[in-house]
Amino acid sequence: MHVSVFVGMSLDGFIARPDGRFDFLKGAEGGPHGYQEFMATVDALLIGRGTYEVVLRMGGWFYGNKPVFVLSTKPLAPAPKEAIVERMSGEPREVAKQLDARGAKHVYVDGGLTVQQFLEAGLIDRLIINRVPVLIGKGISLFGPVSHDIAVKHIATRSLKGGGVQSEYHIGAARGLRPLWARAKDGNLRSRRPS
Repeated sequence: MHVSVFVGMSLDGFIARPDGRFDFLKGAEGGPHGYQEFMATVDALLIGRGTYEVVLRMGGWFYGNKPVFVLSTKPLAPAPKEAIVERMSGEPREVAKQLDARGAKHVYVDGGLTVQQFLEAGLIDRLIINRVPVLIGKGISLFGPVSHDIAVKHIATRSLKGGGVQSEYHIGAARGLRPLWARAKDGNLRSRRPS
């Protein structure tokens, strides 16, 4: 099972404002940035409860019929009718084992704390970071404290419309993967669903 992060962030490293809004990311929209191609390779999402609640407030469901697992020890707000949502809890390694046992081949992890916990546990294979050209000064950071250095391998960086840049990094076993946009060009992106 591969675990990836695909995220937008301000130049000063924040994925959201302190209240969870990420309106500042809209300044870099308007051009292809590979999100749809990335989502075509994902067969499950794992997000934190805070991210889930922010998505619900946005007035639409953006994950289609992909199963979304929400990390929470508390009951969740009701999901939209078309959504496939399940609550999970536990330590990152246990959650990853459960997803793997259920047939997930490529899991998209989203949400600041969730990403931090999975990075610390050594479970993230790939980081795709979209930096937008804005400084917001404070907010929710993508990265937090780690107990040890986490070496990453830079794969590629490209310019995006709107002045942003997208960088891809691989960690551990995923180092053999080709950059997302290169694989999209040669047709190696395939949608995979859990069995």
